[in-house]
Amino acid sequence: DITVLKKLKFTEFICRYRNSQHNLIHHIFWNDKSFLMILNFSIFYLQEEPHCDLSQFSASFRNYETTSDINLNKRTKTIYTPLELQFIEMKKRYKDAILCVECGYKYRFFGEDAEIAAKELNICCHQDHNFMTASIPTHRLFVHVRRLVAKGHKVGVIKQMETAALKAAGDSKSSLFSRKLTLDDSVDVEEVTTDVPDNYLLCICENGENAKNRKKGDILMGVMAIQPTTGEVVFDSFWDCASRLELESRFLRLQPVELILPSSLSDQSEKLINSVTSMRYVLWGFCSRDTCDMCPQKLSVILSLDKPIICALAAVIAYLKEFNLEKMLYNPSNFKQLTSETEYMTINGTTMKNLEILQNQTDLKTKGSLLWVLDHTKTSFGRRRLKKWVTQPLMKSSEINARLDAVSEILLSESNVFGQIQNLLCKLPDLERGLCSVFHKKCSTQEFFLIVSTLSRLDLEIQALVPAIHSHVKSPLLQNALLEIPELLSPVKHYLKILNEEAAKTGDKTQLFKDLTDFPVIRNKKEEILDVLSKIQLHLLEIREQIKNPSAEYVTVSGQEFLVEVKNSRISSVPSNWVMVSSTKAVSRFHSPFIIENYRHLNQLREQLVLDCGAEWLHFLDHFSEHYHPVSKAIGHLATIDCLFSLAQVAKQGDYCRPVVKDNQQEIVIKNGRHPVIDVLLGEQDQYVPNTTNLSRDGERVMIITGPNMGGKSSYIKQVALITVMAQIGSYVPAEESTIGVVDGIFTRMGAADNIYKGRSTFMEELTDTAEIIRKATSRSLVILDELGRGTSTHDGIAIAYATLEHFITDVESLTLFVTHYPSVCELEKVYPEKVGNYHMAFLVNEEESAEQKGTEENPEFITFLYQITKGVTARSYGLNVAKLADIPEEILKKAAHKSKELERLVNMKR
Repeated sequence: DITVLKKLKFTEFICRYRNSQHNLIHHIFWNDKSFLMILNFSIFYLQEEPHCDLSQFSASFRNYETTSDINLNKRTKTIYTPLELQFIEMKKRYKDAILCVECGYKYRFFGEDAEIAAKELNICCHQDHNFMTASIPTHRLFVHVRRLVAKGHKVGVIKQMETAALKAAGDSKSSLFSRKLTLDDSVDVEEVTTDVPDNYLLCICENGENAKNRKKGDILMGVMAIQPTTGEVVFDSFWDCASRLELESRFLRLQPVELILPSSLSDQSEKLINSVTSMRYVLWGFCSRDTCDMCPQKLSVILSLDKPIICALAAVIAYLKEFNLEKMLYNPSNFKQLTSETEYMTINGTTMKNLEILQNQTDLKTKGSLLWVLDHTKTSFGRRRLKKWVTQPLMKSSEINARLDAVSEILLSESNVFGQIQNLLCKLPDLERGLCSVFHKKCSTQEFFLIVSTLSRLDLEIQALVPAIHSHVKSPLLQNALLEIPELLSPVKHYLKILNEEAAKTGDKTQLFKDLTDFPVIRNKKEEILDVLSKIQLHLLEIREQIKNPSAEYVTVSGQEFLVEVKNSRISSVPSNWVMVSSTKAVSRFHSPFIIENYRHLNQLREQLVLDCGAEWLHFLDHFSEHYHPVSKAIGHLATIDCLFSLAQVAKQGDYCRPVVKDNQQEIVIKNGRHPVIDVLLGEQDQYVPNTTNLSRDGERVMIITGPNMGGKSSYIKQVALITVMAQIGSYVPAEESTIGVVDGIFTRMGAADNIYKGRSTFMEELTDTAEIIRKATSRSLVILDELGRGTSTHDGIAIAYATLEHFITDVESLTLFVTHYPSVCELEKVYPEKVGNYHMAFLVNEEESAEQKGTEENPEFITFLYQITKGVTARSYGLNVAKLADIPEEILKKAAHKSKELERLVNMKR
């Protein structure tokens, strides 16, 4: 019965309905867990509104169709207090947020917000009038808000927009304090000095107007991502296939923490999102008119972008407006394209996972990844830039060699200027985040002072190094970055001179500005305050006469100022019109009528001064933000320098060499190369066995690799790919020598895993990835296929592996590493002898064990791995050796050995 549902006090619940025309998502609020209630509401909803306009849903879920609490309670004769009514109105606007409402010296939570806060913050919750309530002191707001956010809650801070003294003097002194949602600016300076991960907000929009493509699952997609804490804005548009591999690649690269999704998201995209993330996301109803509303004329350049990007931009702007963070999106110069086929090597999501570029595949942590090996950065903003470098290897040899020149110079130069430069990077706060906080006017005075004083210090220190930089730094990339920084930071010191350091560090905005010449409003208000204080001080002479005490002074007790303290034995001397404020057994304290009037006026002026200083502070931040772009560019230079020093630290490791990188030359030549990650993990105790690779368009460009299980085949092919990535990042590589012809993309298919979320079997997953490689790979690509065809029957598997590899040999003509256990595939060497070579991972049969077992067919052979790539084919995989290492019982091993030899004889007889 829907009337029962309407009477409930609601918490959030999502009712989802889908048929061939609709993917309908609606939000109501409820607290009964009964399945029948859900069912009843769903049936009622679908009967009443079968064609609901999806554009009604907003990012903050404001358009809920629920009966208001006020109407419900009118029927039950409940009387609300003015504060409760104000809370109800605010809650209607921010239903998905926990609201903490400023009430004098504390912040209060109401209703279910109070119950959640009590549970999460371990504070007391009790009934007060019509709502449960809980409270925290104002000075602890910063701590408690962050605790709630850390536990996954969205929190709204509702502040009083009026002060007590000003309200008392105004026309609305008997009405409720006005309050509104705001962002707390009591930022803890420690936040800017600690390292935080990327926190991208990602919006996805689809354009599936072509019915034929939509049926196949192909779709044009647009993504817009922003890091509100750093101001970075990236966008991209791309055609994606039914498997959504391109979308997955963007997810893995950006690792967003929050999503905005269209209500009509395709099934394929929804499955992908469910499979790769468990994050909170916002459902948005897009419509074409949003774009016009959200894009001012100055964003006209953005209108040339693909429609899905513009639509995603509109959604992001509207969503961030709730937090006053949309300003960054109004400047097109902030926008950067995420992928570019002409600028960056293609590394799709599958390759990123298989090569463990950003995180290992075991526990998904950074340790054990390529980023972990390369990251020796000193700053948070440098670390973020290095992550971009690792996921976007360069395509132009001139840019790659510019980085390599800088790394070589840092590595080989004997000048101490490089040590001084690196020392500048140590213990820097997160300047990028701090600058963005200033730009959005969300920073505290402490944070601003920390950022600006740090930038000013860097300006002076780099300025002092300019002669040494001219003399000793030869790399254009390093020299240009270093010499530009002082010029870009030159406006900063002006703002530092304006501030009073002590007041900035304590957060006292009334004493913040040293010279008030440029702040007439503050100066005038302070003069008025001094006039009142002077009058009150002069009045003390009159007080001394009245109470006949020439040494009487004002006292302050419990925050009450200008009290006249009189001993109780002399209380008869106090005029009758004086007001007693407090008393003890010994003394009584009074205010005269003159003090009462002037003290009230003084408090009004003081509170107005605080408001005026707050407004002037925001104007001051606005003025500083005019220099946002040059200062941001300077911080970008510092990030680049940090990355180059990090790569130089990598190059200092033993037996690393500078790769030779060439344009328009299809080759990968590596002499005694090592896997960069395994090499570090093994350390000095266990030496990684080096291997040589020689792939060339004019010679052998395909390696077919066989060998025993666990023999090192996968490590070897990953090693080749990772060395190629490192070379195009601009890093030294773990090898004696290396020559890399610029690769436009690395495509991998390795490992056996199904994907339940996407509804694909192991073999389907294998072939989907392979089909994508066939579509995307070019003659300038590196293709790695590991055991293709093993997910189906032997005959089908061999046929697919053979035909696919032949396609890459004859049609794609890419550099290819093909790992297989199928001997038949190795016959391609005879068909294409100049292009294909057979290799195997070398091993030794254990002679001692073989001698002991001589004459017995029931026992398997056991081998020793040499981990060395060697010419030729291995016909056997020695899987029983792995079975023994895995502690398979002895009797099973003997039966398996017997059966293996029997089948081997049968195959040989047929041959």
